[in-house]
Amino acid sequence: MPDDGWPDGPVVLGVGWSFSERLIRTAAGLAAALGQHLVCAFVDPASYLTEWEPEGQRTALSLDPTINEEAEFPSRQLQRKLESILGQPGETWSLRVLNGDVPKALSRLAENTDASLLVVGADRTGPLARLDRFLEGSVSGSLIHNQHRPVLVVPDNR
Repeated sequence: MPDDGWPDGPVVLGVGWSFSERLIRTAAGLAAALGQHLVCAFVDPASYLTEWEPEGQRTALSLDPTINEEAEFPSRQLQRKLESILGQPGETWSLRVLNGDVPKALSRLAENTDASLLVVGADRTGPLARLDRFLEGSVSGSLIHNQHRPVLVVPDNR
């Protein structure tokens, strides 16, 4: 972080399928207080980066064999949920749909947008969530350990 104050750049918020309104409102309030744009970022777990495919074989298709509207347009429902809290996207906020490993995709977006900070929800609780973290790792933990910009982890009070 620069010595002359808080860095300029948007606030990047990592959102999943299920998120708390508190997470969204906290990130939006922080972005507004900093005078920055809020970039809500969803990493689609049913897809992958096409840059990993061999040249000439890039299909950009989902790994999920089920073809339905939710699989083809996973962000529509998410965007409607965000709009119910934040209003229409535009000057104050936007939605980006990313692919690949969640912490790496969020880090890449933060780097590409020169974000001032990243905001994510705290790890879920319960046995299935613990199993997910064991197999895939913690998104917030990975970001905290691998970022050079501030990471705010908002606890889920649901």
